Amino acid sequence: MNVTEALKKHFGFDSFKGDQKAIIETLLSGKDVFVLMPTGGGKSLCYQLPSLMMEGTAIVISPLIALMKNQVDAMRNFSEADGVAHFINSSLNRTAIEQVKQDILSGLTKLLYVAPESLTKEENVEFLRQVKISFYAVDEAHCISEWGHDFRPEYRRIRPIINEIGKHPLIALTATATPKVQHDIQKNLGMLDATVFKSSFNRSNLYYEVRPKGKDVDREIIKYIKANEGKSGIVYCLSRKRVEEFTDILCANGIKALPYHAGMDSQARSRNQDAFLMEEADVIVATIAFGMGIDKPDVRYVIHYDIPKSLEGYYQETGRAGRDGGEGRCLAFYAYKDLQKLEKFLQGKPIIEQEIGKQLLLETAAYAESAVCRRKVLLHYFGEEFTEENCGSCDNCLTPRTTVEGKELLVTALEAIDLLRERYKAEHIVDFLMGKETADIVSYQQNEMEQFGNGQEEDDKTWNAVLRQALIAGYLTKEIENYGTLRITPQGREFMEHPTSFRVVKDKEFEEDEGADMPMRGSGASAVDPALFSIMKDLRKKLSKQLDVPPFVIFQDPSLEAMATTYPVTLEELQNIPGVGSGKAKRYGTEFVALIKKYVEENEIERPEDMRVRTVANKSKLKVYIVQSIDRKVALDDIASSKGLEFSELLDEIESIVYSGTRINIDYFIFDAIDEDRVDDIYQYFKESTTDSLQEAIEELGSDYTEDEIRLVRIKFLSEMAN
Repeated sequence: MNVTEALKKHFGFDSFKGDQKAIIETLLSGKDVFVLMPTGGGKSLCYQLPSLMMEGTAIVISPLIALMKNQVDAMRNFSEADGVAHFINSSLNRTAIEQVKQDILSGLTKLLYVAPESLTKEENVEFLRQVKISFYAVDEAHCISEWGHDFRPEYRRIRPIINEIGKHPLIALTATATPKVQHDIQKNLGMLDATVFKSSFNRSNLYYEVRPKGKDVDREIIKYIKANEGKSGIVYCLSRKRVEEFTDILCANGIKALPYHAGMDSQARSRNQDAFLMEEADVIVATIAFGMGIDKPDVRYVIHYDIPKSLEGYYQETGRAGRDGGEGRCLAFYAYKDLQKLEKFLQGKPIIEQEIGKQLLLETAAYAESAVCRRKVLLHYFGEEFTEENCGSCDNCLTPRTTVEGKELLVTALEAIDLLRERYKAEHIVDFLMGKETADIVSYQQNEMEQFGNGQEEDDKTWNAVLRQALIAGYLTKEIENYGTLRITPQGREFMEHPTSFRVVKDKEFEEDEGADMPMRGSGASAVDPALFSIMKDLRKKLSKQLDVPPFVIFQDPSLEAMATTYPVTLEELQNIPGVGSGKAKRYGTEFVALIKKYVEENEIERPEDMRVRTVANKSKLKVYIVQSIDRKVALDDIASSKGLEFSELLDEIESIVYSGTRINIDYFIFDAIDEDRVDDIYQYFKESTTDSLQEAIEELGSDYTEDEIRLVRIKFLSEMAN
């Protein structure tokens, strides 16, 4: 039986997609195969069909339990016998594992999925040595590379274990790999002579858009989902905490949403995944733990609440949209401070890991800020050229920006790279052109060179845009091995000798949010009623004098802005304002809602009550846990570690509890951690200050006091004075 007949018999399809047929025939002939195929291209079939055609059992090494379950269920649907596909992992009990082993030894099982951790267990190695193996498949092979977006150290041990079990043909598959990652995978798996099949990474049905992430990100996403009612979508967040919170907000706004992250127990994860696949839920809010190999063809939008850590991650996650070739919209929200936060998390890791992590973050920032066709930038990253000038389906192509002649700029940049002997990354070249005396530039005495500061008439955004677009145009290459060192190509050398026109598109400006220190999501400052805001500030000032507390203790500016946007006229509505809990509403709210009600009536204002983003009154179980733990005098660092939070994240939570009007007492922790005189100094500062701004407090109090000390005492002050 030939492969086309086998395809019809086992899967009911008449023809193959792309390179599938050639890949399968190469594997059947006993050769190693390396497959680079975008999400939705049909990677799984490349090992499923040959496993049914060959004698013995194929061993598929796969990283996620959810993925294995999904794939095994799919294979069983195509076969009469359930035993045709099995998995072995930590979720199975002893009896279930024995059943799996029986089916394999009896020749019934054609596909066995194992996690790399299970593969390395001595008992499993011993068992697999008795099995007739047809071939090995390494799925999600990018996990092998430290430069891949999902590095798993245990993937590095696959080749030695395969050698121990017995050599057979090997197929490695991935949906995302830059040329560097591709080489890494082949080298590590000992398959440098494998036949390589690389499909185009261009998913022409996907639309890409990046929006600035402002205070109203929740409102924007809710509006977007409601405009696409009934369609399936995924919202990716970076932290488990954000997943839980945002799911609650979506549900409170009448959207059928479920959470998915690695901190949930496996049954709850499977339940939510199945509900999404069965269309009992429209939206899944998830960390990157969700989606690997999830075969749902009709996901119509993928939203990134937080920009991902790497472009590989972004490409793979967006690739879950429109797998059936239909509509797929990819919307990402970007704020530079999110990347700074991610960079902070790299601290404490080995230097090499920090360097790799920083490079990947820089690539993500470049993609987000670029005004060039997004498809062109993405495909270039994966070593593929996109020659069309306008793809017609990304925000940059649909609203093109004006270009400027950059011939002289490119010559200046290339001369600087050449002068510095092609030894530096883009940031160093930009600093040199801008005349910035950084530690590196001064130590190599480059600030004494005649050309130092040659590009001061342009800003660093322009120079970054020139360098990025020179890479895409092929005048420069980036040495990944050397963490992004820029090298001039022969084409670039030719350009230096004979410059031609080079049009440059300036990068987009992503303005940071102005506002208070406290994260006030959904405060809707864009539609603030200035007259009402001013009247409420006067009322706040009057109350602050009566009660002898600073104005910010009563309500912060973002809370007043939100009131002047949504016009709450009852205490119940007031509690939906960010930073206002039931305690604060009862203590200070009566005069404010009376004032707003009068203002609304006198000015005949139509309130946007129906467009309000409903926040969750009991925000989360986490807040209840924190309050109860503080009541029991549990040390704050112990509370943080028990919930997997950074100490600063715990302080964020405690601050929002206090700002919402709940009184707490953390004296037991403060006086154990900070000297009494220092506490008094910080407390006195806030008593006399007109603002609760953390930044101003740090500047005023000086470097003798740490940020954590100031935040802890600010919590004590607000709790005692306001609540």
